[in-house]
Amino acid sequence: MTQENNSMNEVLGYEVFTSTRPGLNRDPNTPPGLDDLKWVPNSATLIYGKKDAVLVDVFLAIEHTTALADSVAATGKELKYIYITHPHGDHFYGLQLLLDRFPNAIAIATQAVAEDCAEQVRPEVIEGFWAPRFPGQIPEKLAVPQALQGNEFELEGQKLIILQTGFSDTHDTTSLYVPSIGLIVAGDVAYNGVHVYLAETTSETRKEWRNSLDMLIGLQPKRVVAGHKQPSFSDDPAILTETKKYLEDFDRLNAETSTNLELYNGMLALYPDRANPGSLWGGTLAAKKETM
Repeated sequence: MTQENNSMNEVLGYEVFTSTRPGLNRDPNTPPGLDDLKWVPNSATLIYGKKDAVLVDVFLAIEHTTALADSVAATGKELKYIYITHPHGDHFYGLQLLLDRFPNAIAIATQAVAEDCAEQVRPEVIEGFWAPRFPGQIPEKLAVPQALQGNEFELEGQKLIILQTGFSDTHDTTSLYVPSIGLIVAGDVAYNGVHVYLAETTSETRKEWRNSLDMLIGLQPKRVVAGHKQPSFSDDPAILTETKKYLEDFDRLNAETSTNLELYNGMLALYPDRANPGSLWGGTLAAKKETM
């Protein structure tokens, strides 16, 4: 976990909680090796004031979500909102467990994300994709966030601004900006020490993603929390530029290579230490399928 305490000039602070799990890509043709990197970290960020708090995103597995709830409770803050940045299940399937633990909290998201989350809790999605990959780990009861009208809400009088980031690693993504402390909770718009999930993207949506990163960079944040970050890594704003460079390198190598294995090996040569190489493999399969 990483933590930023309130200073005399900052009325809000934040704390990042992380969990690790196996990757989603289970393709038996994934190249062997890199076993020490075959894991994925998720982050959840608590933004807090003197008394109240907002949690941004939650975890997938029951065990991890229970530990997250314990950590939030240990802060002694009153949880007012749980904000969901985007509709991937590993960022919101634990939501009902949090709402059971903190019944006064309200789960919120943009209209598009709320509607997309409703699609992602359909039994056929759970049983067809998530349950086989994480047997016994997904909560039986799933919740979806309420649609928030407008693009901002408040925590102890300070604005929390929703940034529409379009298609990043999936559609309808958002980031949350806290201008009073220069914090961006980026969701999956930024990655930190983890291979970027590209299986849902195309060359066109990756351009849209880079434009969104430029928008976040233009805000000149002091800290940026990635939706997937290695637990020991700092929340350096440089991860925005690093994520953009990763996307640029991927598109350049995609144009220069003929097979997904060549693309995969080329990216590994540039990014040998990032966690979750299976995600990269899945991205190369999608990219080469697009160009066929």
